[in-house]
Amino acid sequence: MSVGANARMMAHAALRAWPVTERDRLPLSLWSSHEIELATGGKASHDFQASGVEMDSRDVRPGDLFVALKGEAMDGHRFLANAFAAGAVAAITDRPVDFPHVLVEDTTKALHDLAHAARDRSAAVRIGITGSVGKTGVKEAIFAALDRASRGAAHRSVRSYNNHVGVPLSLARMPARSRFGVFEMGMNHAGEIAPLAGHVRPDVALITTIAPAHIENLGSMEAIADEKATIFTGLREGGTAIVPADTDYTERLITHARKAGAKIVTFGRSDDADVRLLDAIPVATGGSMITADLGDARLCYSIAEPGEHWIANSLGVMAAVRAAGGDLAAAGLALAEMGGLKGRGARFQIEAQDGGKALLVDESYNANPASMRATLRQLGQTPAMRRIAILGSMMELGDFAARFHRQLSEPLAEAKVDHAILVGGEMSALAAELRGQLGKAGSEELGMSGGFTHCDSPAEAIAKLLEYGINGGDAILVKGSNSVGLGALVSHFTQPPPSEGQQDD
Repeated sequence: MSVGANARMMAHAALRAWPVTERDRLPLSLWSSHEIELATGGKASHDFQASGVEMDSRDVRPGDLFVALKGEAMDGHRFLANAFAAGAVAAITDRPVDFPHVLVEDTTKALHDLAHAARDRSAAVRIGITGSVGKTGVKEAIFAALDRASRGAAHRSVRSYNNHVGVPLSLARMPARSRFGVFEMGMNHAGEIAPLAGHVRPDVALITTIAPAHIENLGSMEAIADEKATIFTGLREGGTAIVPADTDYTERLITHARKAGAKIVTFGRSDDADVRLLDAIPVATGGSMITADLGDARLCYSIAEPGEHWIANSLGVMAAVRAAGGDLAAAGLALAEMGGLKGRGARFQIEAQDGGKALLVDESYNANPASMRATLRQLGQTPAMRRIAILGSMMELGDFAARFHRQLSEPLAEAKVDHAILVGGEMSALAAELRGQLGKAGSEELGMSGGFTHCDSPAEAIAKLLEYGINGGDAILVKGSNSVGLGALVSHFTQPPPSEGQQDD
């Protein structure tokens, strides 16, 4: 027998002897019709296997299971034909239809049942994330760390699927073979976090920070902290609560975690933080080199994302990865490679009107007083010939709105912003504040050599920016609540124009 043949025989023998684990016996498909029947108590019209779950017919991909949800204003059953035209293999419906389907009494309850079945059939360690600022970025960072360490066996909620529909949908999409699941949980009103935590039943629950987001509906910072802390009520027995150590509400959060019987881990700059920042050195690419004390070890790693807020975020990420049994080295590599997310820090080099290049930072998806201050501080630290801030209204601040908008004059001055374009009705309070300050001190003393302008819409803001002019070396921050629509401004300056002969729809 030749050496090559002998080697092949040994390789085949090794493959046959490869240990088969319980995980290997789990199905490769996401859901079969029989599994959906067992989970929901429904009746399948056909045998099928689904590779995904979707609730919006516009997002259906070939192989998906379409859940025809019914709401007060919309009924998913109206879009069944669209879903199947896009490649759906079956649907969950509350009435017989002329497509492969699983018939149930209530499609929303069926989605919840499917989510719980996905949760219970998997041995994945589940991490839940909430907080006033930074939920999505932290969720993506934890996922990247765990996915790298598990070689693709981590799962997460996509986009900002963090509400009463998005969280169950994200759970229902979790493959049985997942080793980790990372889920974001958001709220607008009191009483919304606890049900989401009840769906996920996390092993680890992380609160990023407490800030006046949605204060219009909650009424006070204490109420916001209390609502965020209800994530701990869903923790599994022996679970870990991860709490920011540098807020005025740390002890309040810790009290909630203790009531839930959780193991408590704090993170931040405070001397008594369990995951404590020792040093943060800015690097040329805009991020930071971090040294952290984990109590029994020290950890050095880099983060690609700029800003003080990401230094704190990274400590929370490391705390969560460690609590989940992940690999801290893989987490460090993931943080070093992360780029900004669309609407949440993505950075673009755009064409300037003088032929050069300008930096545009896209923070158009969300805004509250804390995140506004953080991103303006980062703009002030960004090397630039001129700094331009395009700021949209901060929503859901209620009676606090005028005060919080006026207070943005301070971080604008500290960031040495040359020109500000304020967008939306709520920004009139800041415009009045700046007008008064400029009248007293003059634009040069405030550092705003180009002054400011106030307008009502993103289209007007585009015109105002072009009128002011974009020069090579400019740094432009675009920040506002999503409903203001500043994403359209970002798209205008970052997306290439239609090619010759191509027309816009």
